[in-house]
Amino acid sequence: MKQQQLEWLLIVAGFIILMLGFGLAWFIYPWVDRSQTPYILGGVALLLLIAGFILNSFIQSYIFGTRRLQEETQIILAANPAHRLKLDGPSDLKQLAEAINIFADRYQETLDNQVAQIAESQTALEEEKNRLAALMSELTEGVLVCNPEGRILLYNNRAKQLLGHSLYSSWGGRVGGFVGLGRSVFGLIGRNTIIQALEDLAYRMEKQRANLVAQFVTSATNGQLIRARVAPILSQKETINGFVLTLEDVTQQSQRSQRRDTLLQALTEGVRASLANIRTAIETIEQFPEMDAAKLLQMRRVIADESLTLSTRLKQITTEYDADLRSDWQLDEMLGSDLLWATQRRLEDKLEAVITVIEQESNLWLKVDSYAIVLAMTYLMRRLKTDFGLIEVQLRLMKLGQLAAFDLAWENNNLNMDTLWSWQNQPLTTEEDNSTLTLRDVAERHGGEVWCQMDSETNIAYFRLLLPTTQPKPLLRTLPKIQSSRPEYYDFDLFQQAGQTPELDQQPLTRLTYTVFDTETTGLNPSAGDEIISISAIRIVNGRLLREEIFDQLVDPRRPVSPESIEIHGISEEMLQGQPTIEQILPHMYRFTEGTVLVGHNAAFDMRLLQLKEAKTGIKFTNPVLDTLLLSAVLHPNETDYSLETIAQRLGITVLGRHTSLGDTMLTGEIFLKLIPLLKEQGIVTLGDALRTTEKTYYARLSY
Repeated sequence: MKQQQLEWLLIVAGFIILMLGFGLAWFIYPWVDRSQTPYILGGVALLLLIAGFILNSFIQSYIFGTRRLQEETQIILAANPAHRLKLDGPSDLKQLAEAINIFADRYQETLDNQVAQIAESQTALEEEKNRLAALMSELTEGVLVCNPEGRILLYNNRAKQLLGHSLYSSWGGRVGGFVGLGRSVFGLIGRNTIIQALEDLAYRMEKQRANLVAQFVTSATNGQLIRARVAPILSQKETINGFVLTLEDVTQQSQRSQRRDTLLQALTEGVRASLANIRTAIETIEQFPEMDAAKLLQMRRVIADESLTLSTRLKQITTEYDADLRSDWQLDEMLGSDLLWATQRRLEDKLEAVITVIEQESNLWLKVDSYAIVLAMTYLMRRLKTDFGLIEVQLRLMKLGQLAAFDLAWENNNLNMDTLWSWQNQPLTTEEDNSTLTLRDVAERHGGEVWCQMDSETNIAYFRLLLPTTQPKPLLRTLPKIQSSRPEYYDFDLFQQAGQTPELDQQPLTRLTYTVFDTETTGLNPSAGDEIISISAIRIVNGRLLREEIFDQLVDPRRPVSPESIEIHGISEEMLQGQPTIEQILPHMYRFTEGTVLVGHNAAFDMRLLQLKEAKTGIKFTNPVLDTLLLSAVLHPNETDYSLETIAQRLGITVLGRHTSLGDTMLTGEIFLKLIPLLKEQGIVTLGDALRTTEKTYYARLSY
């Protein structure tokens, strides 16, 4: 019972007693002698005092006593299990207090047992944790453990070495994330490849196959060629509740293998030189017939026989080693765009070549030895540059039936075709690699062919390597349920940005360069002081989402993060300690987005956050802004749900990694690329078309 209620109870009880006393006096007053009035009033007052005393004793003993028991019991439950109730007051309350103390003793005993069990379990768990940490630290492979949304739960130092690099390492080129707990794995390894691997695992589970390990080769955002193996973490209901990635540097492994090949080749050449010397000795002996004839003949036969035996043996070893080398090659699934990018990066970095990439299919999967193919293309480019002075070439990838054609093409300069054909059978020797493999070896291992050809119609010459393709398995299991998007936000005008010009408005959507971005925040009310805690961005160039060009950074908001927000994005205040502030981050974000069109989902919310920082930082984002929410409303006006996940499902895009700024950024980018051809079908071709159309939709939706 609350204090205020008790006060009112006392007032009411006192009033009732007083009224009873006055009523009694009024009732007996007519029947008594007037001289007895003082005695009567004194008696009534005495009765009132006695009644008040009894009432007070009752209230103090039972009402306040019961309240005290409740308060002390709460202390036992919530603060101090060792506390005990005093055994005083009325007998009924004493018995109640005694019973509560008995329960408290049993409660204390239960707690002590639980504490002992927890301590024992924690000791065992700590031992297991230490063993696991020691084991992982000694592994030569990188290990990442991730939840279904792609957030990193556990990693070892090798994974950090393979994938990690500083956010500010290069602002002129690629900017990627870093390995850290709670960070998105999609900032380190291509999102599509991981999704494909998980879908493949779901397919195998549906078919009840035993081998629940998928593998692929991809280009990490820091430039490494990585071979990854994915194993699912299964829940009690046999659904995928996370995954484990083991990582291996394919480049280093292949280089070690090539070094062994070089040693073997050197050994072979050395032995052959020795054989030549033996034969020379035989010829020398034959030039001096003074030697005893029988002995000379015997020496000749020994040397000749040993030479022949050694030569035969060396030939056999070389043949067997070459066969074993080829059979040991491992073909892994790899997205064609990743192979193009890895090759382009290698040719540009090592040979300073000018590369144009032509990719006809964005979702073409190959089954290849990626290192051998990159090595082959590097060899060809080096020969073209060294022998013919060519530095401008095209990398083309297209599907031809069940195979894919990977071309290194250039404008025909009347090069000697016989010379080009001869390169097929020469070792792939470069400045960094001395390989015994040839172009023809690489083609045969992949079950394809290699040839050189000149297209008379286009005057383009090219080397073509045919490679095997693979088909992604259909997704038969439902991925984890995703929480809904934040509410739509419409209190900031997107359509009159200072950086928007008539010339830019006339540019086709397919030719523009975009920066897709997203934020996570402390809450959903920027004007009330909510701050950015994570900001991510990714570039779209030539209609291609550049997963290697990523901006991804946690931000210290210098204010608490609401529990509701933490439940959505999973970013706790501990994760933000030591991170840079938004004032430190925005100048770098500005440089990353400079000269591009911004793309966001529900973009007004994110732009409002940036606008509120203009006065403090001096950074003003004047880029034109496109909103995938409004663009989707233009294309599908009869739909009612324009959340990010619903649009993605509508467009056939797998939703993974939601409610991380990087995961949402990549998902928004994929949605935007899907929307461009749909917009074209409705006559929305240029940036100006898109902005004018979405502006109408924007104001129409304000009336909802």
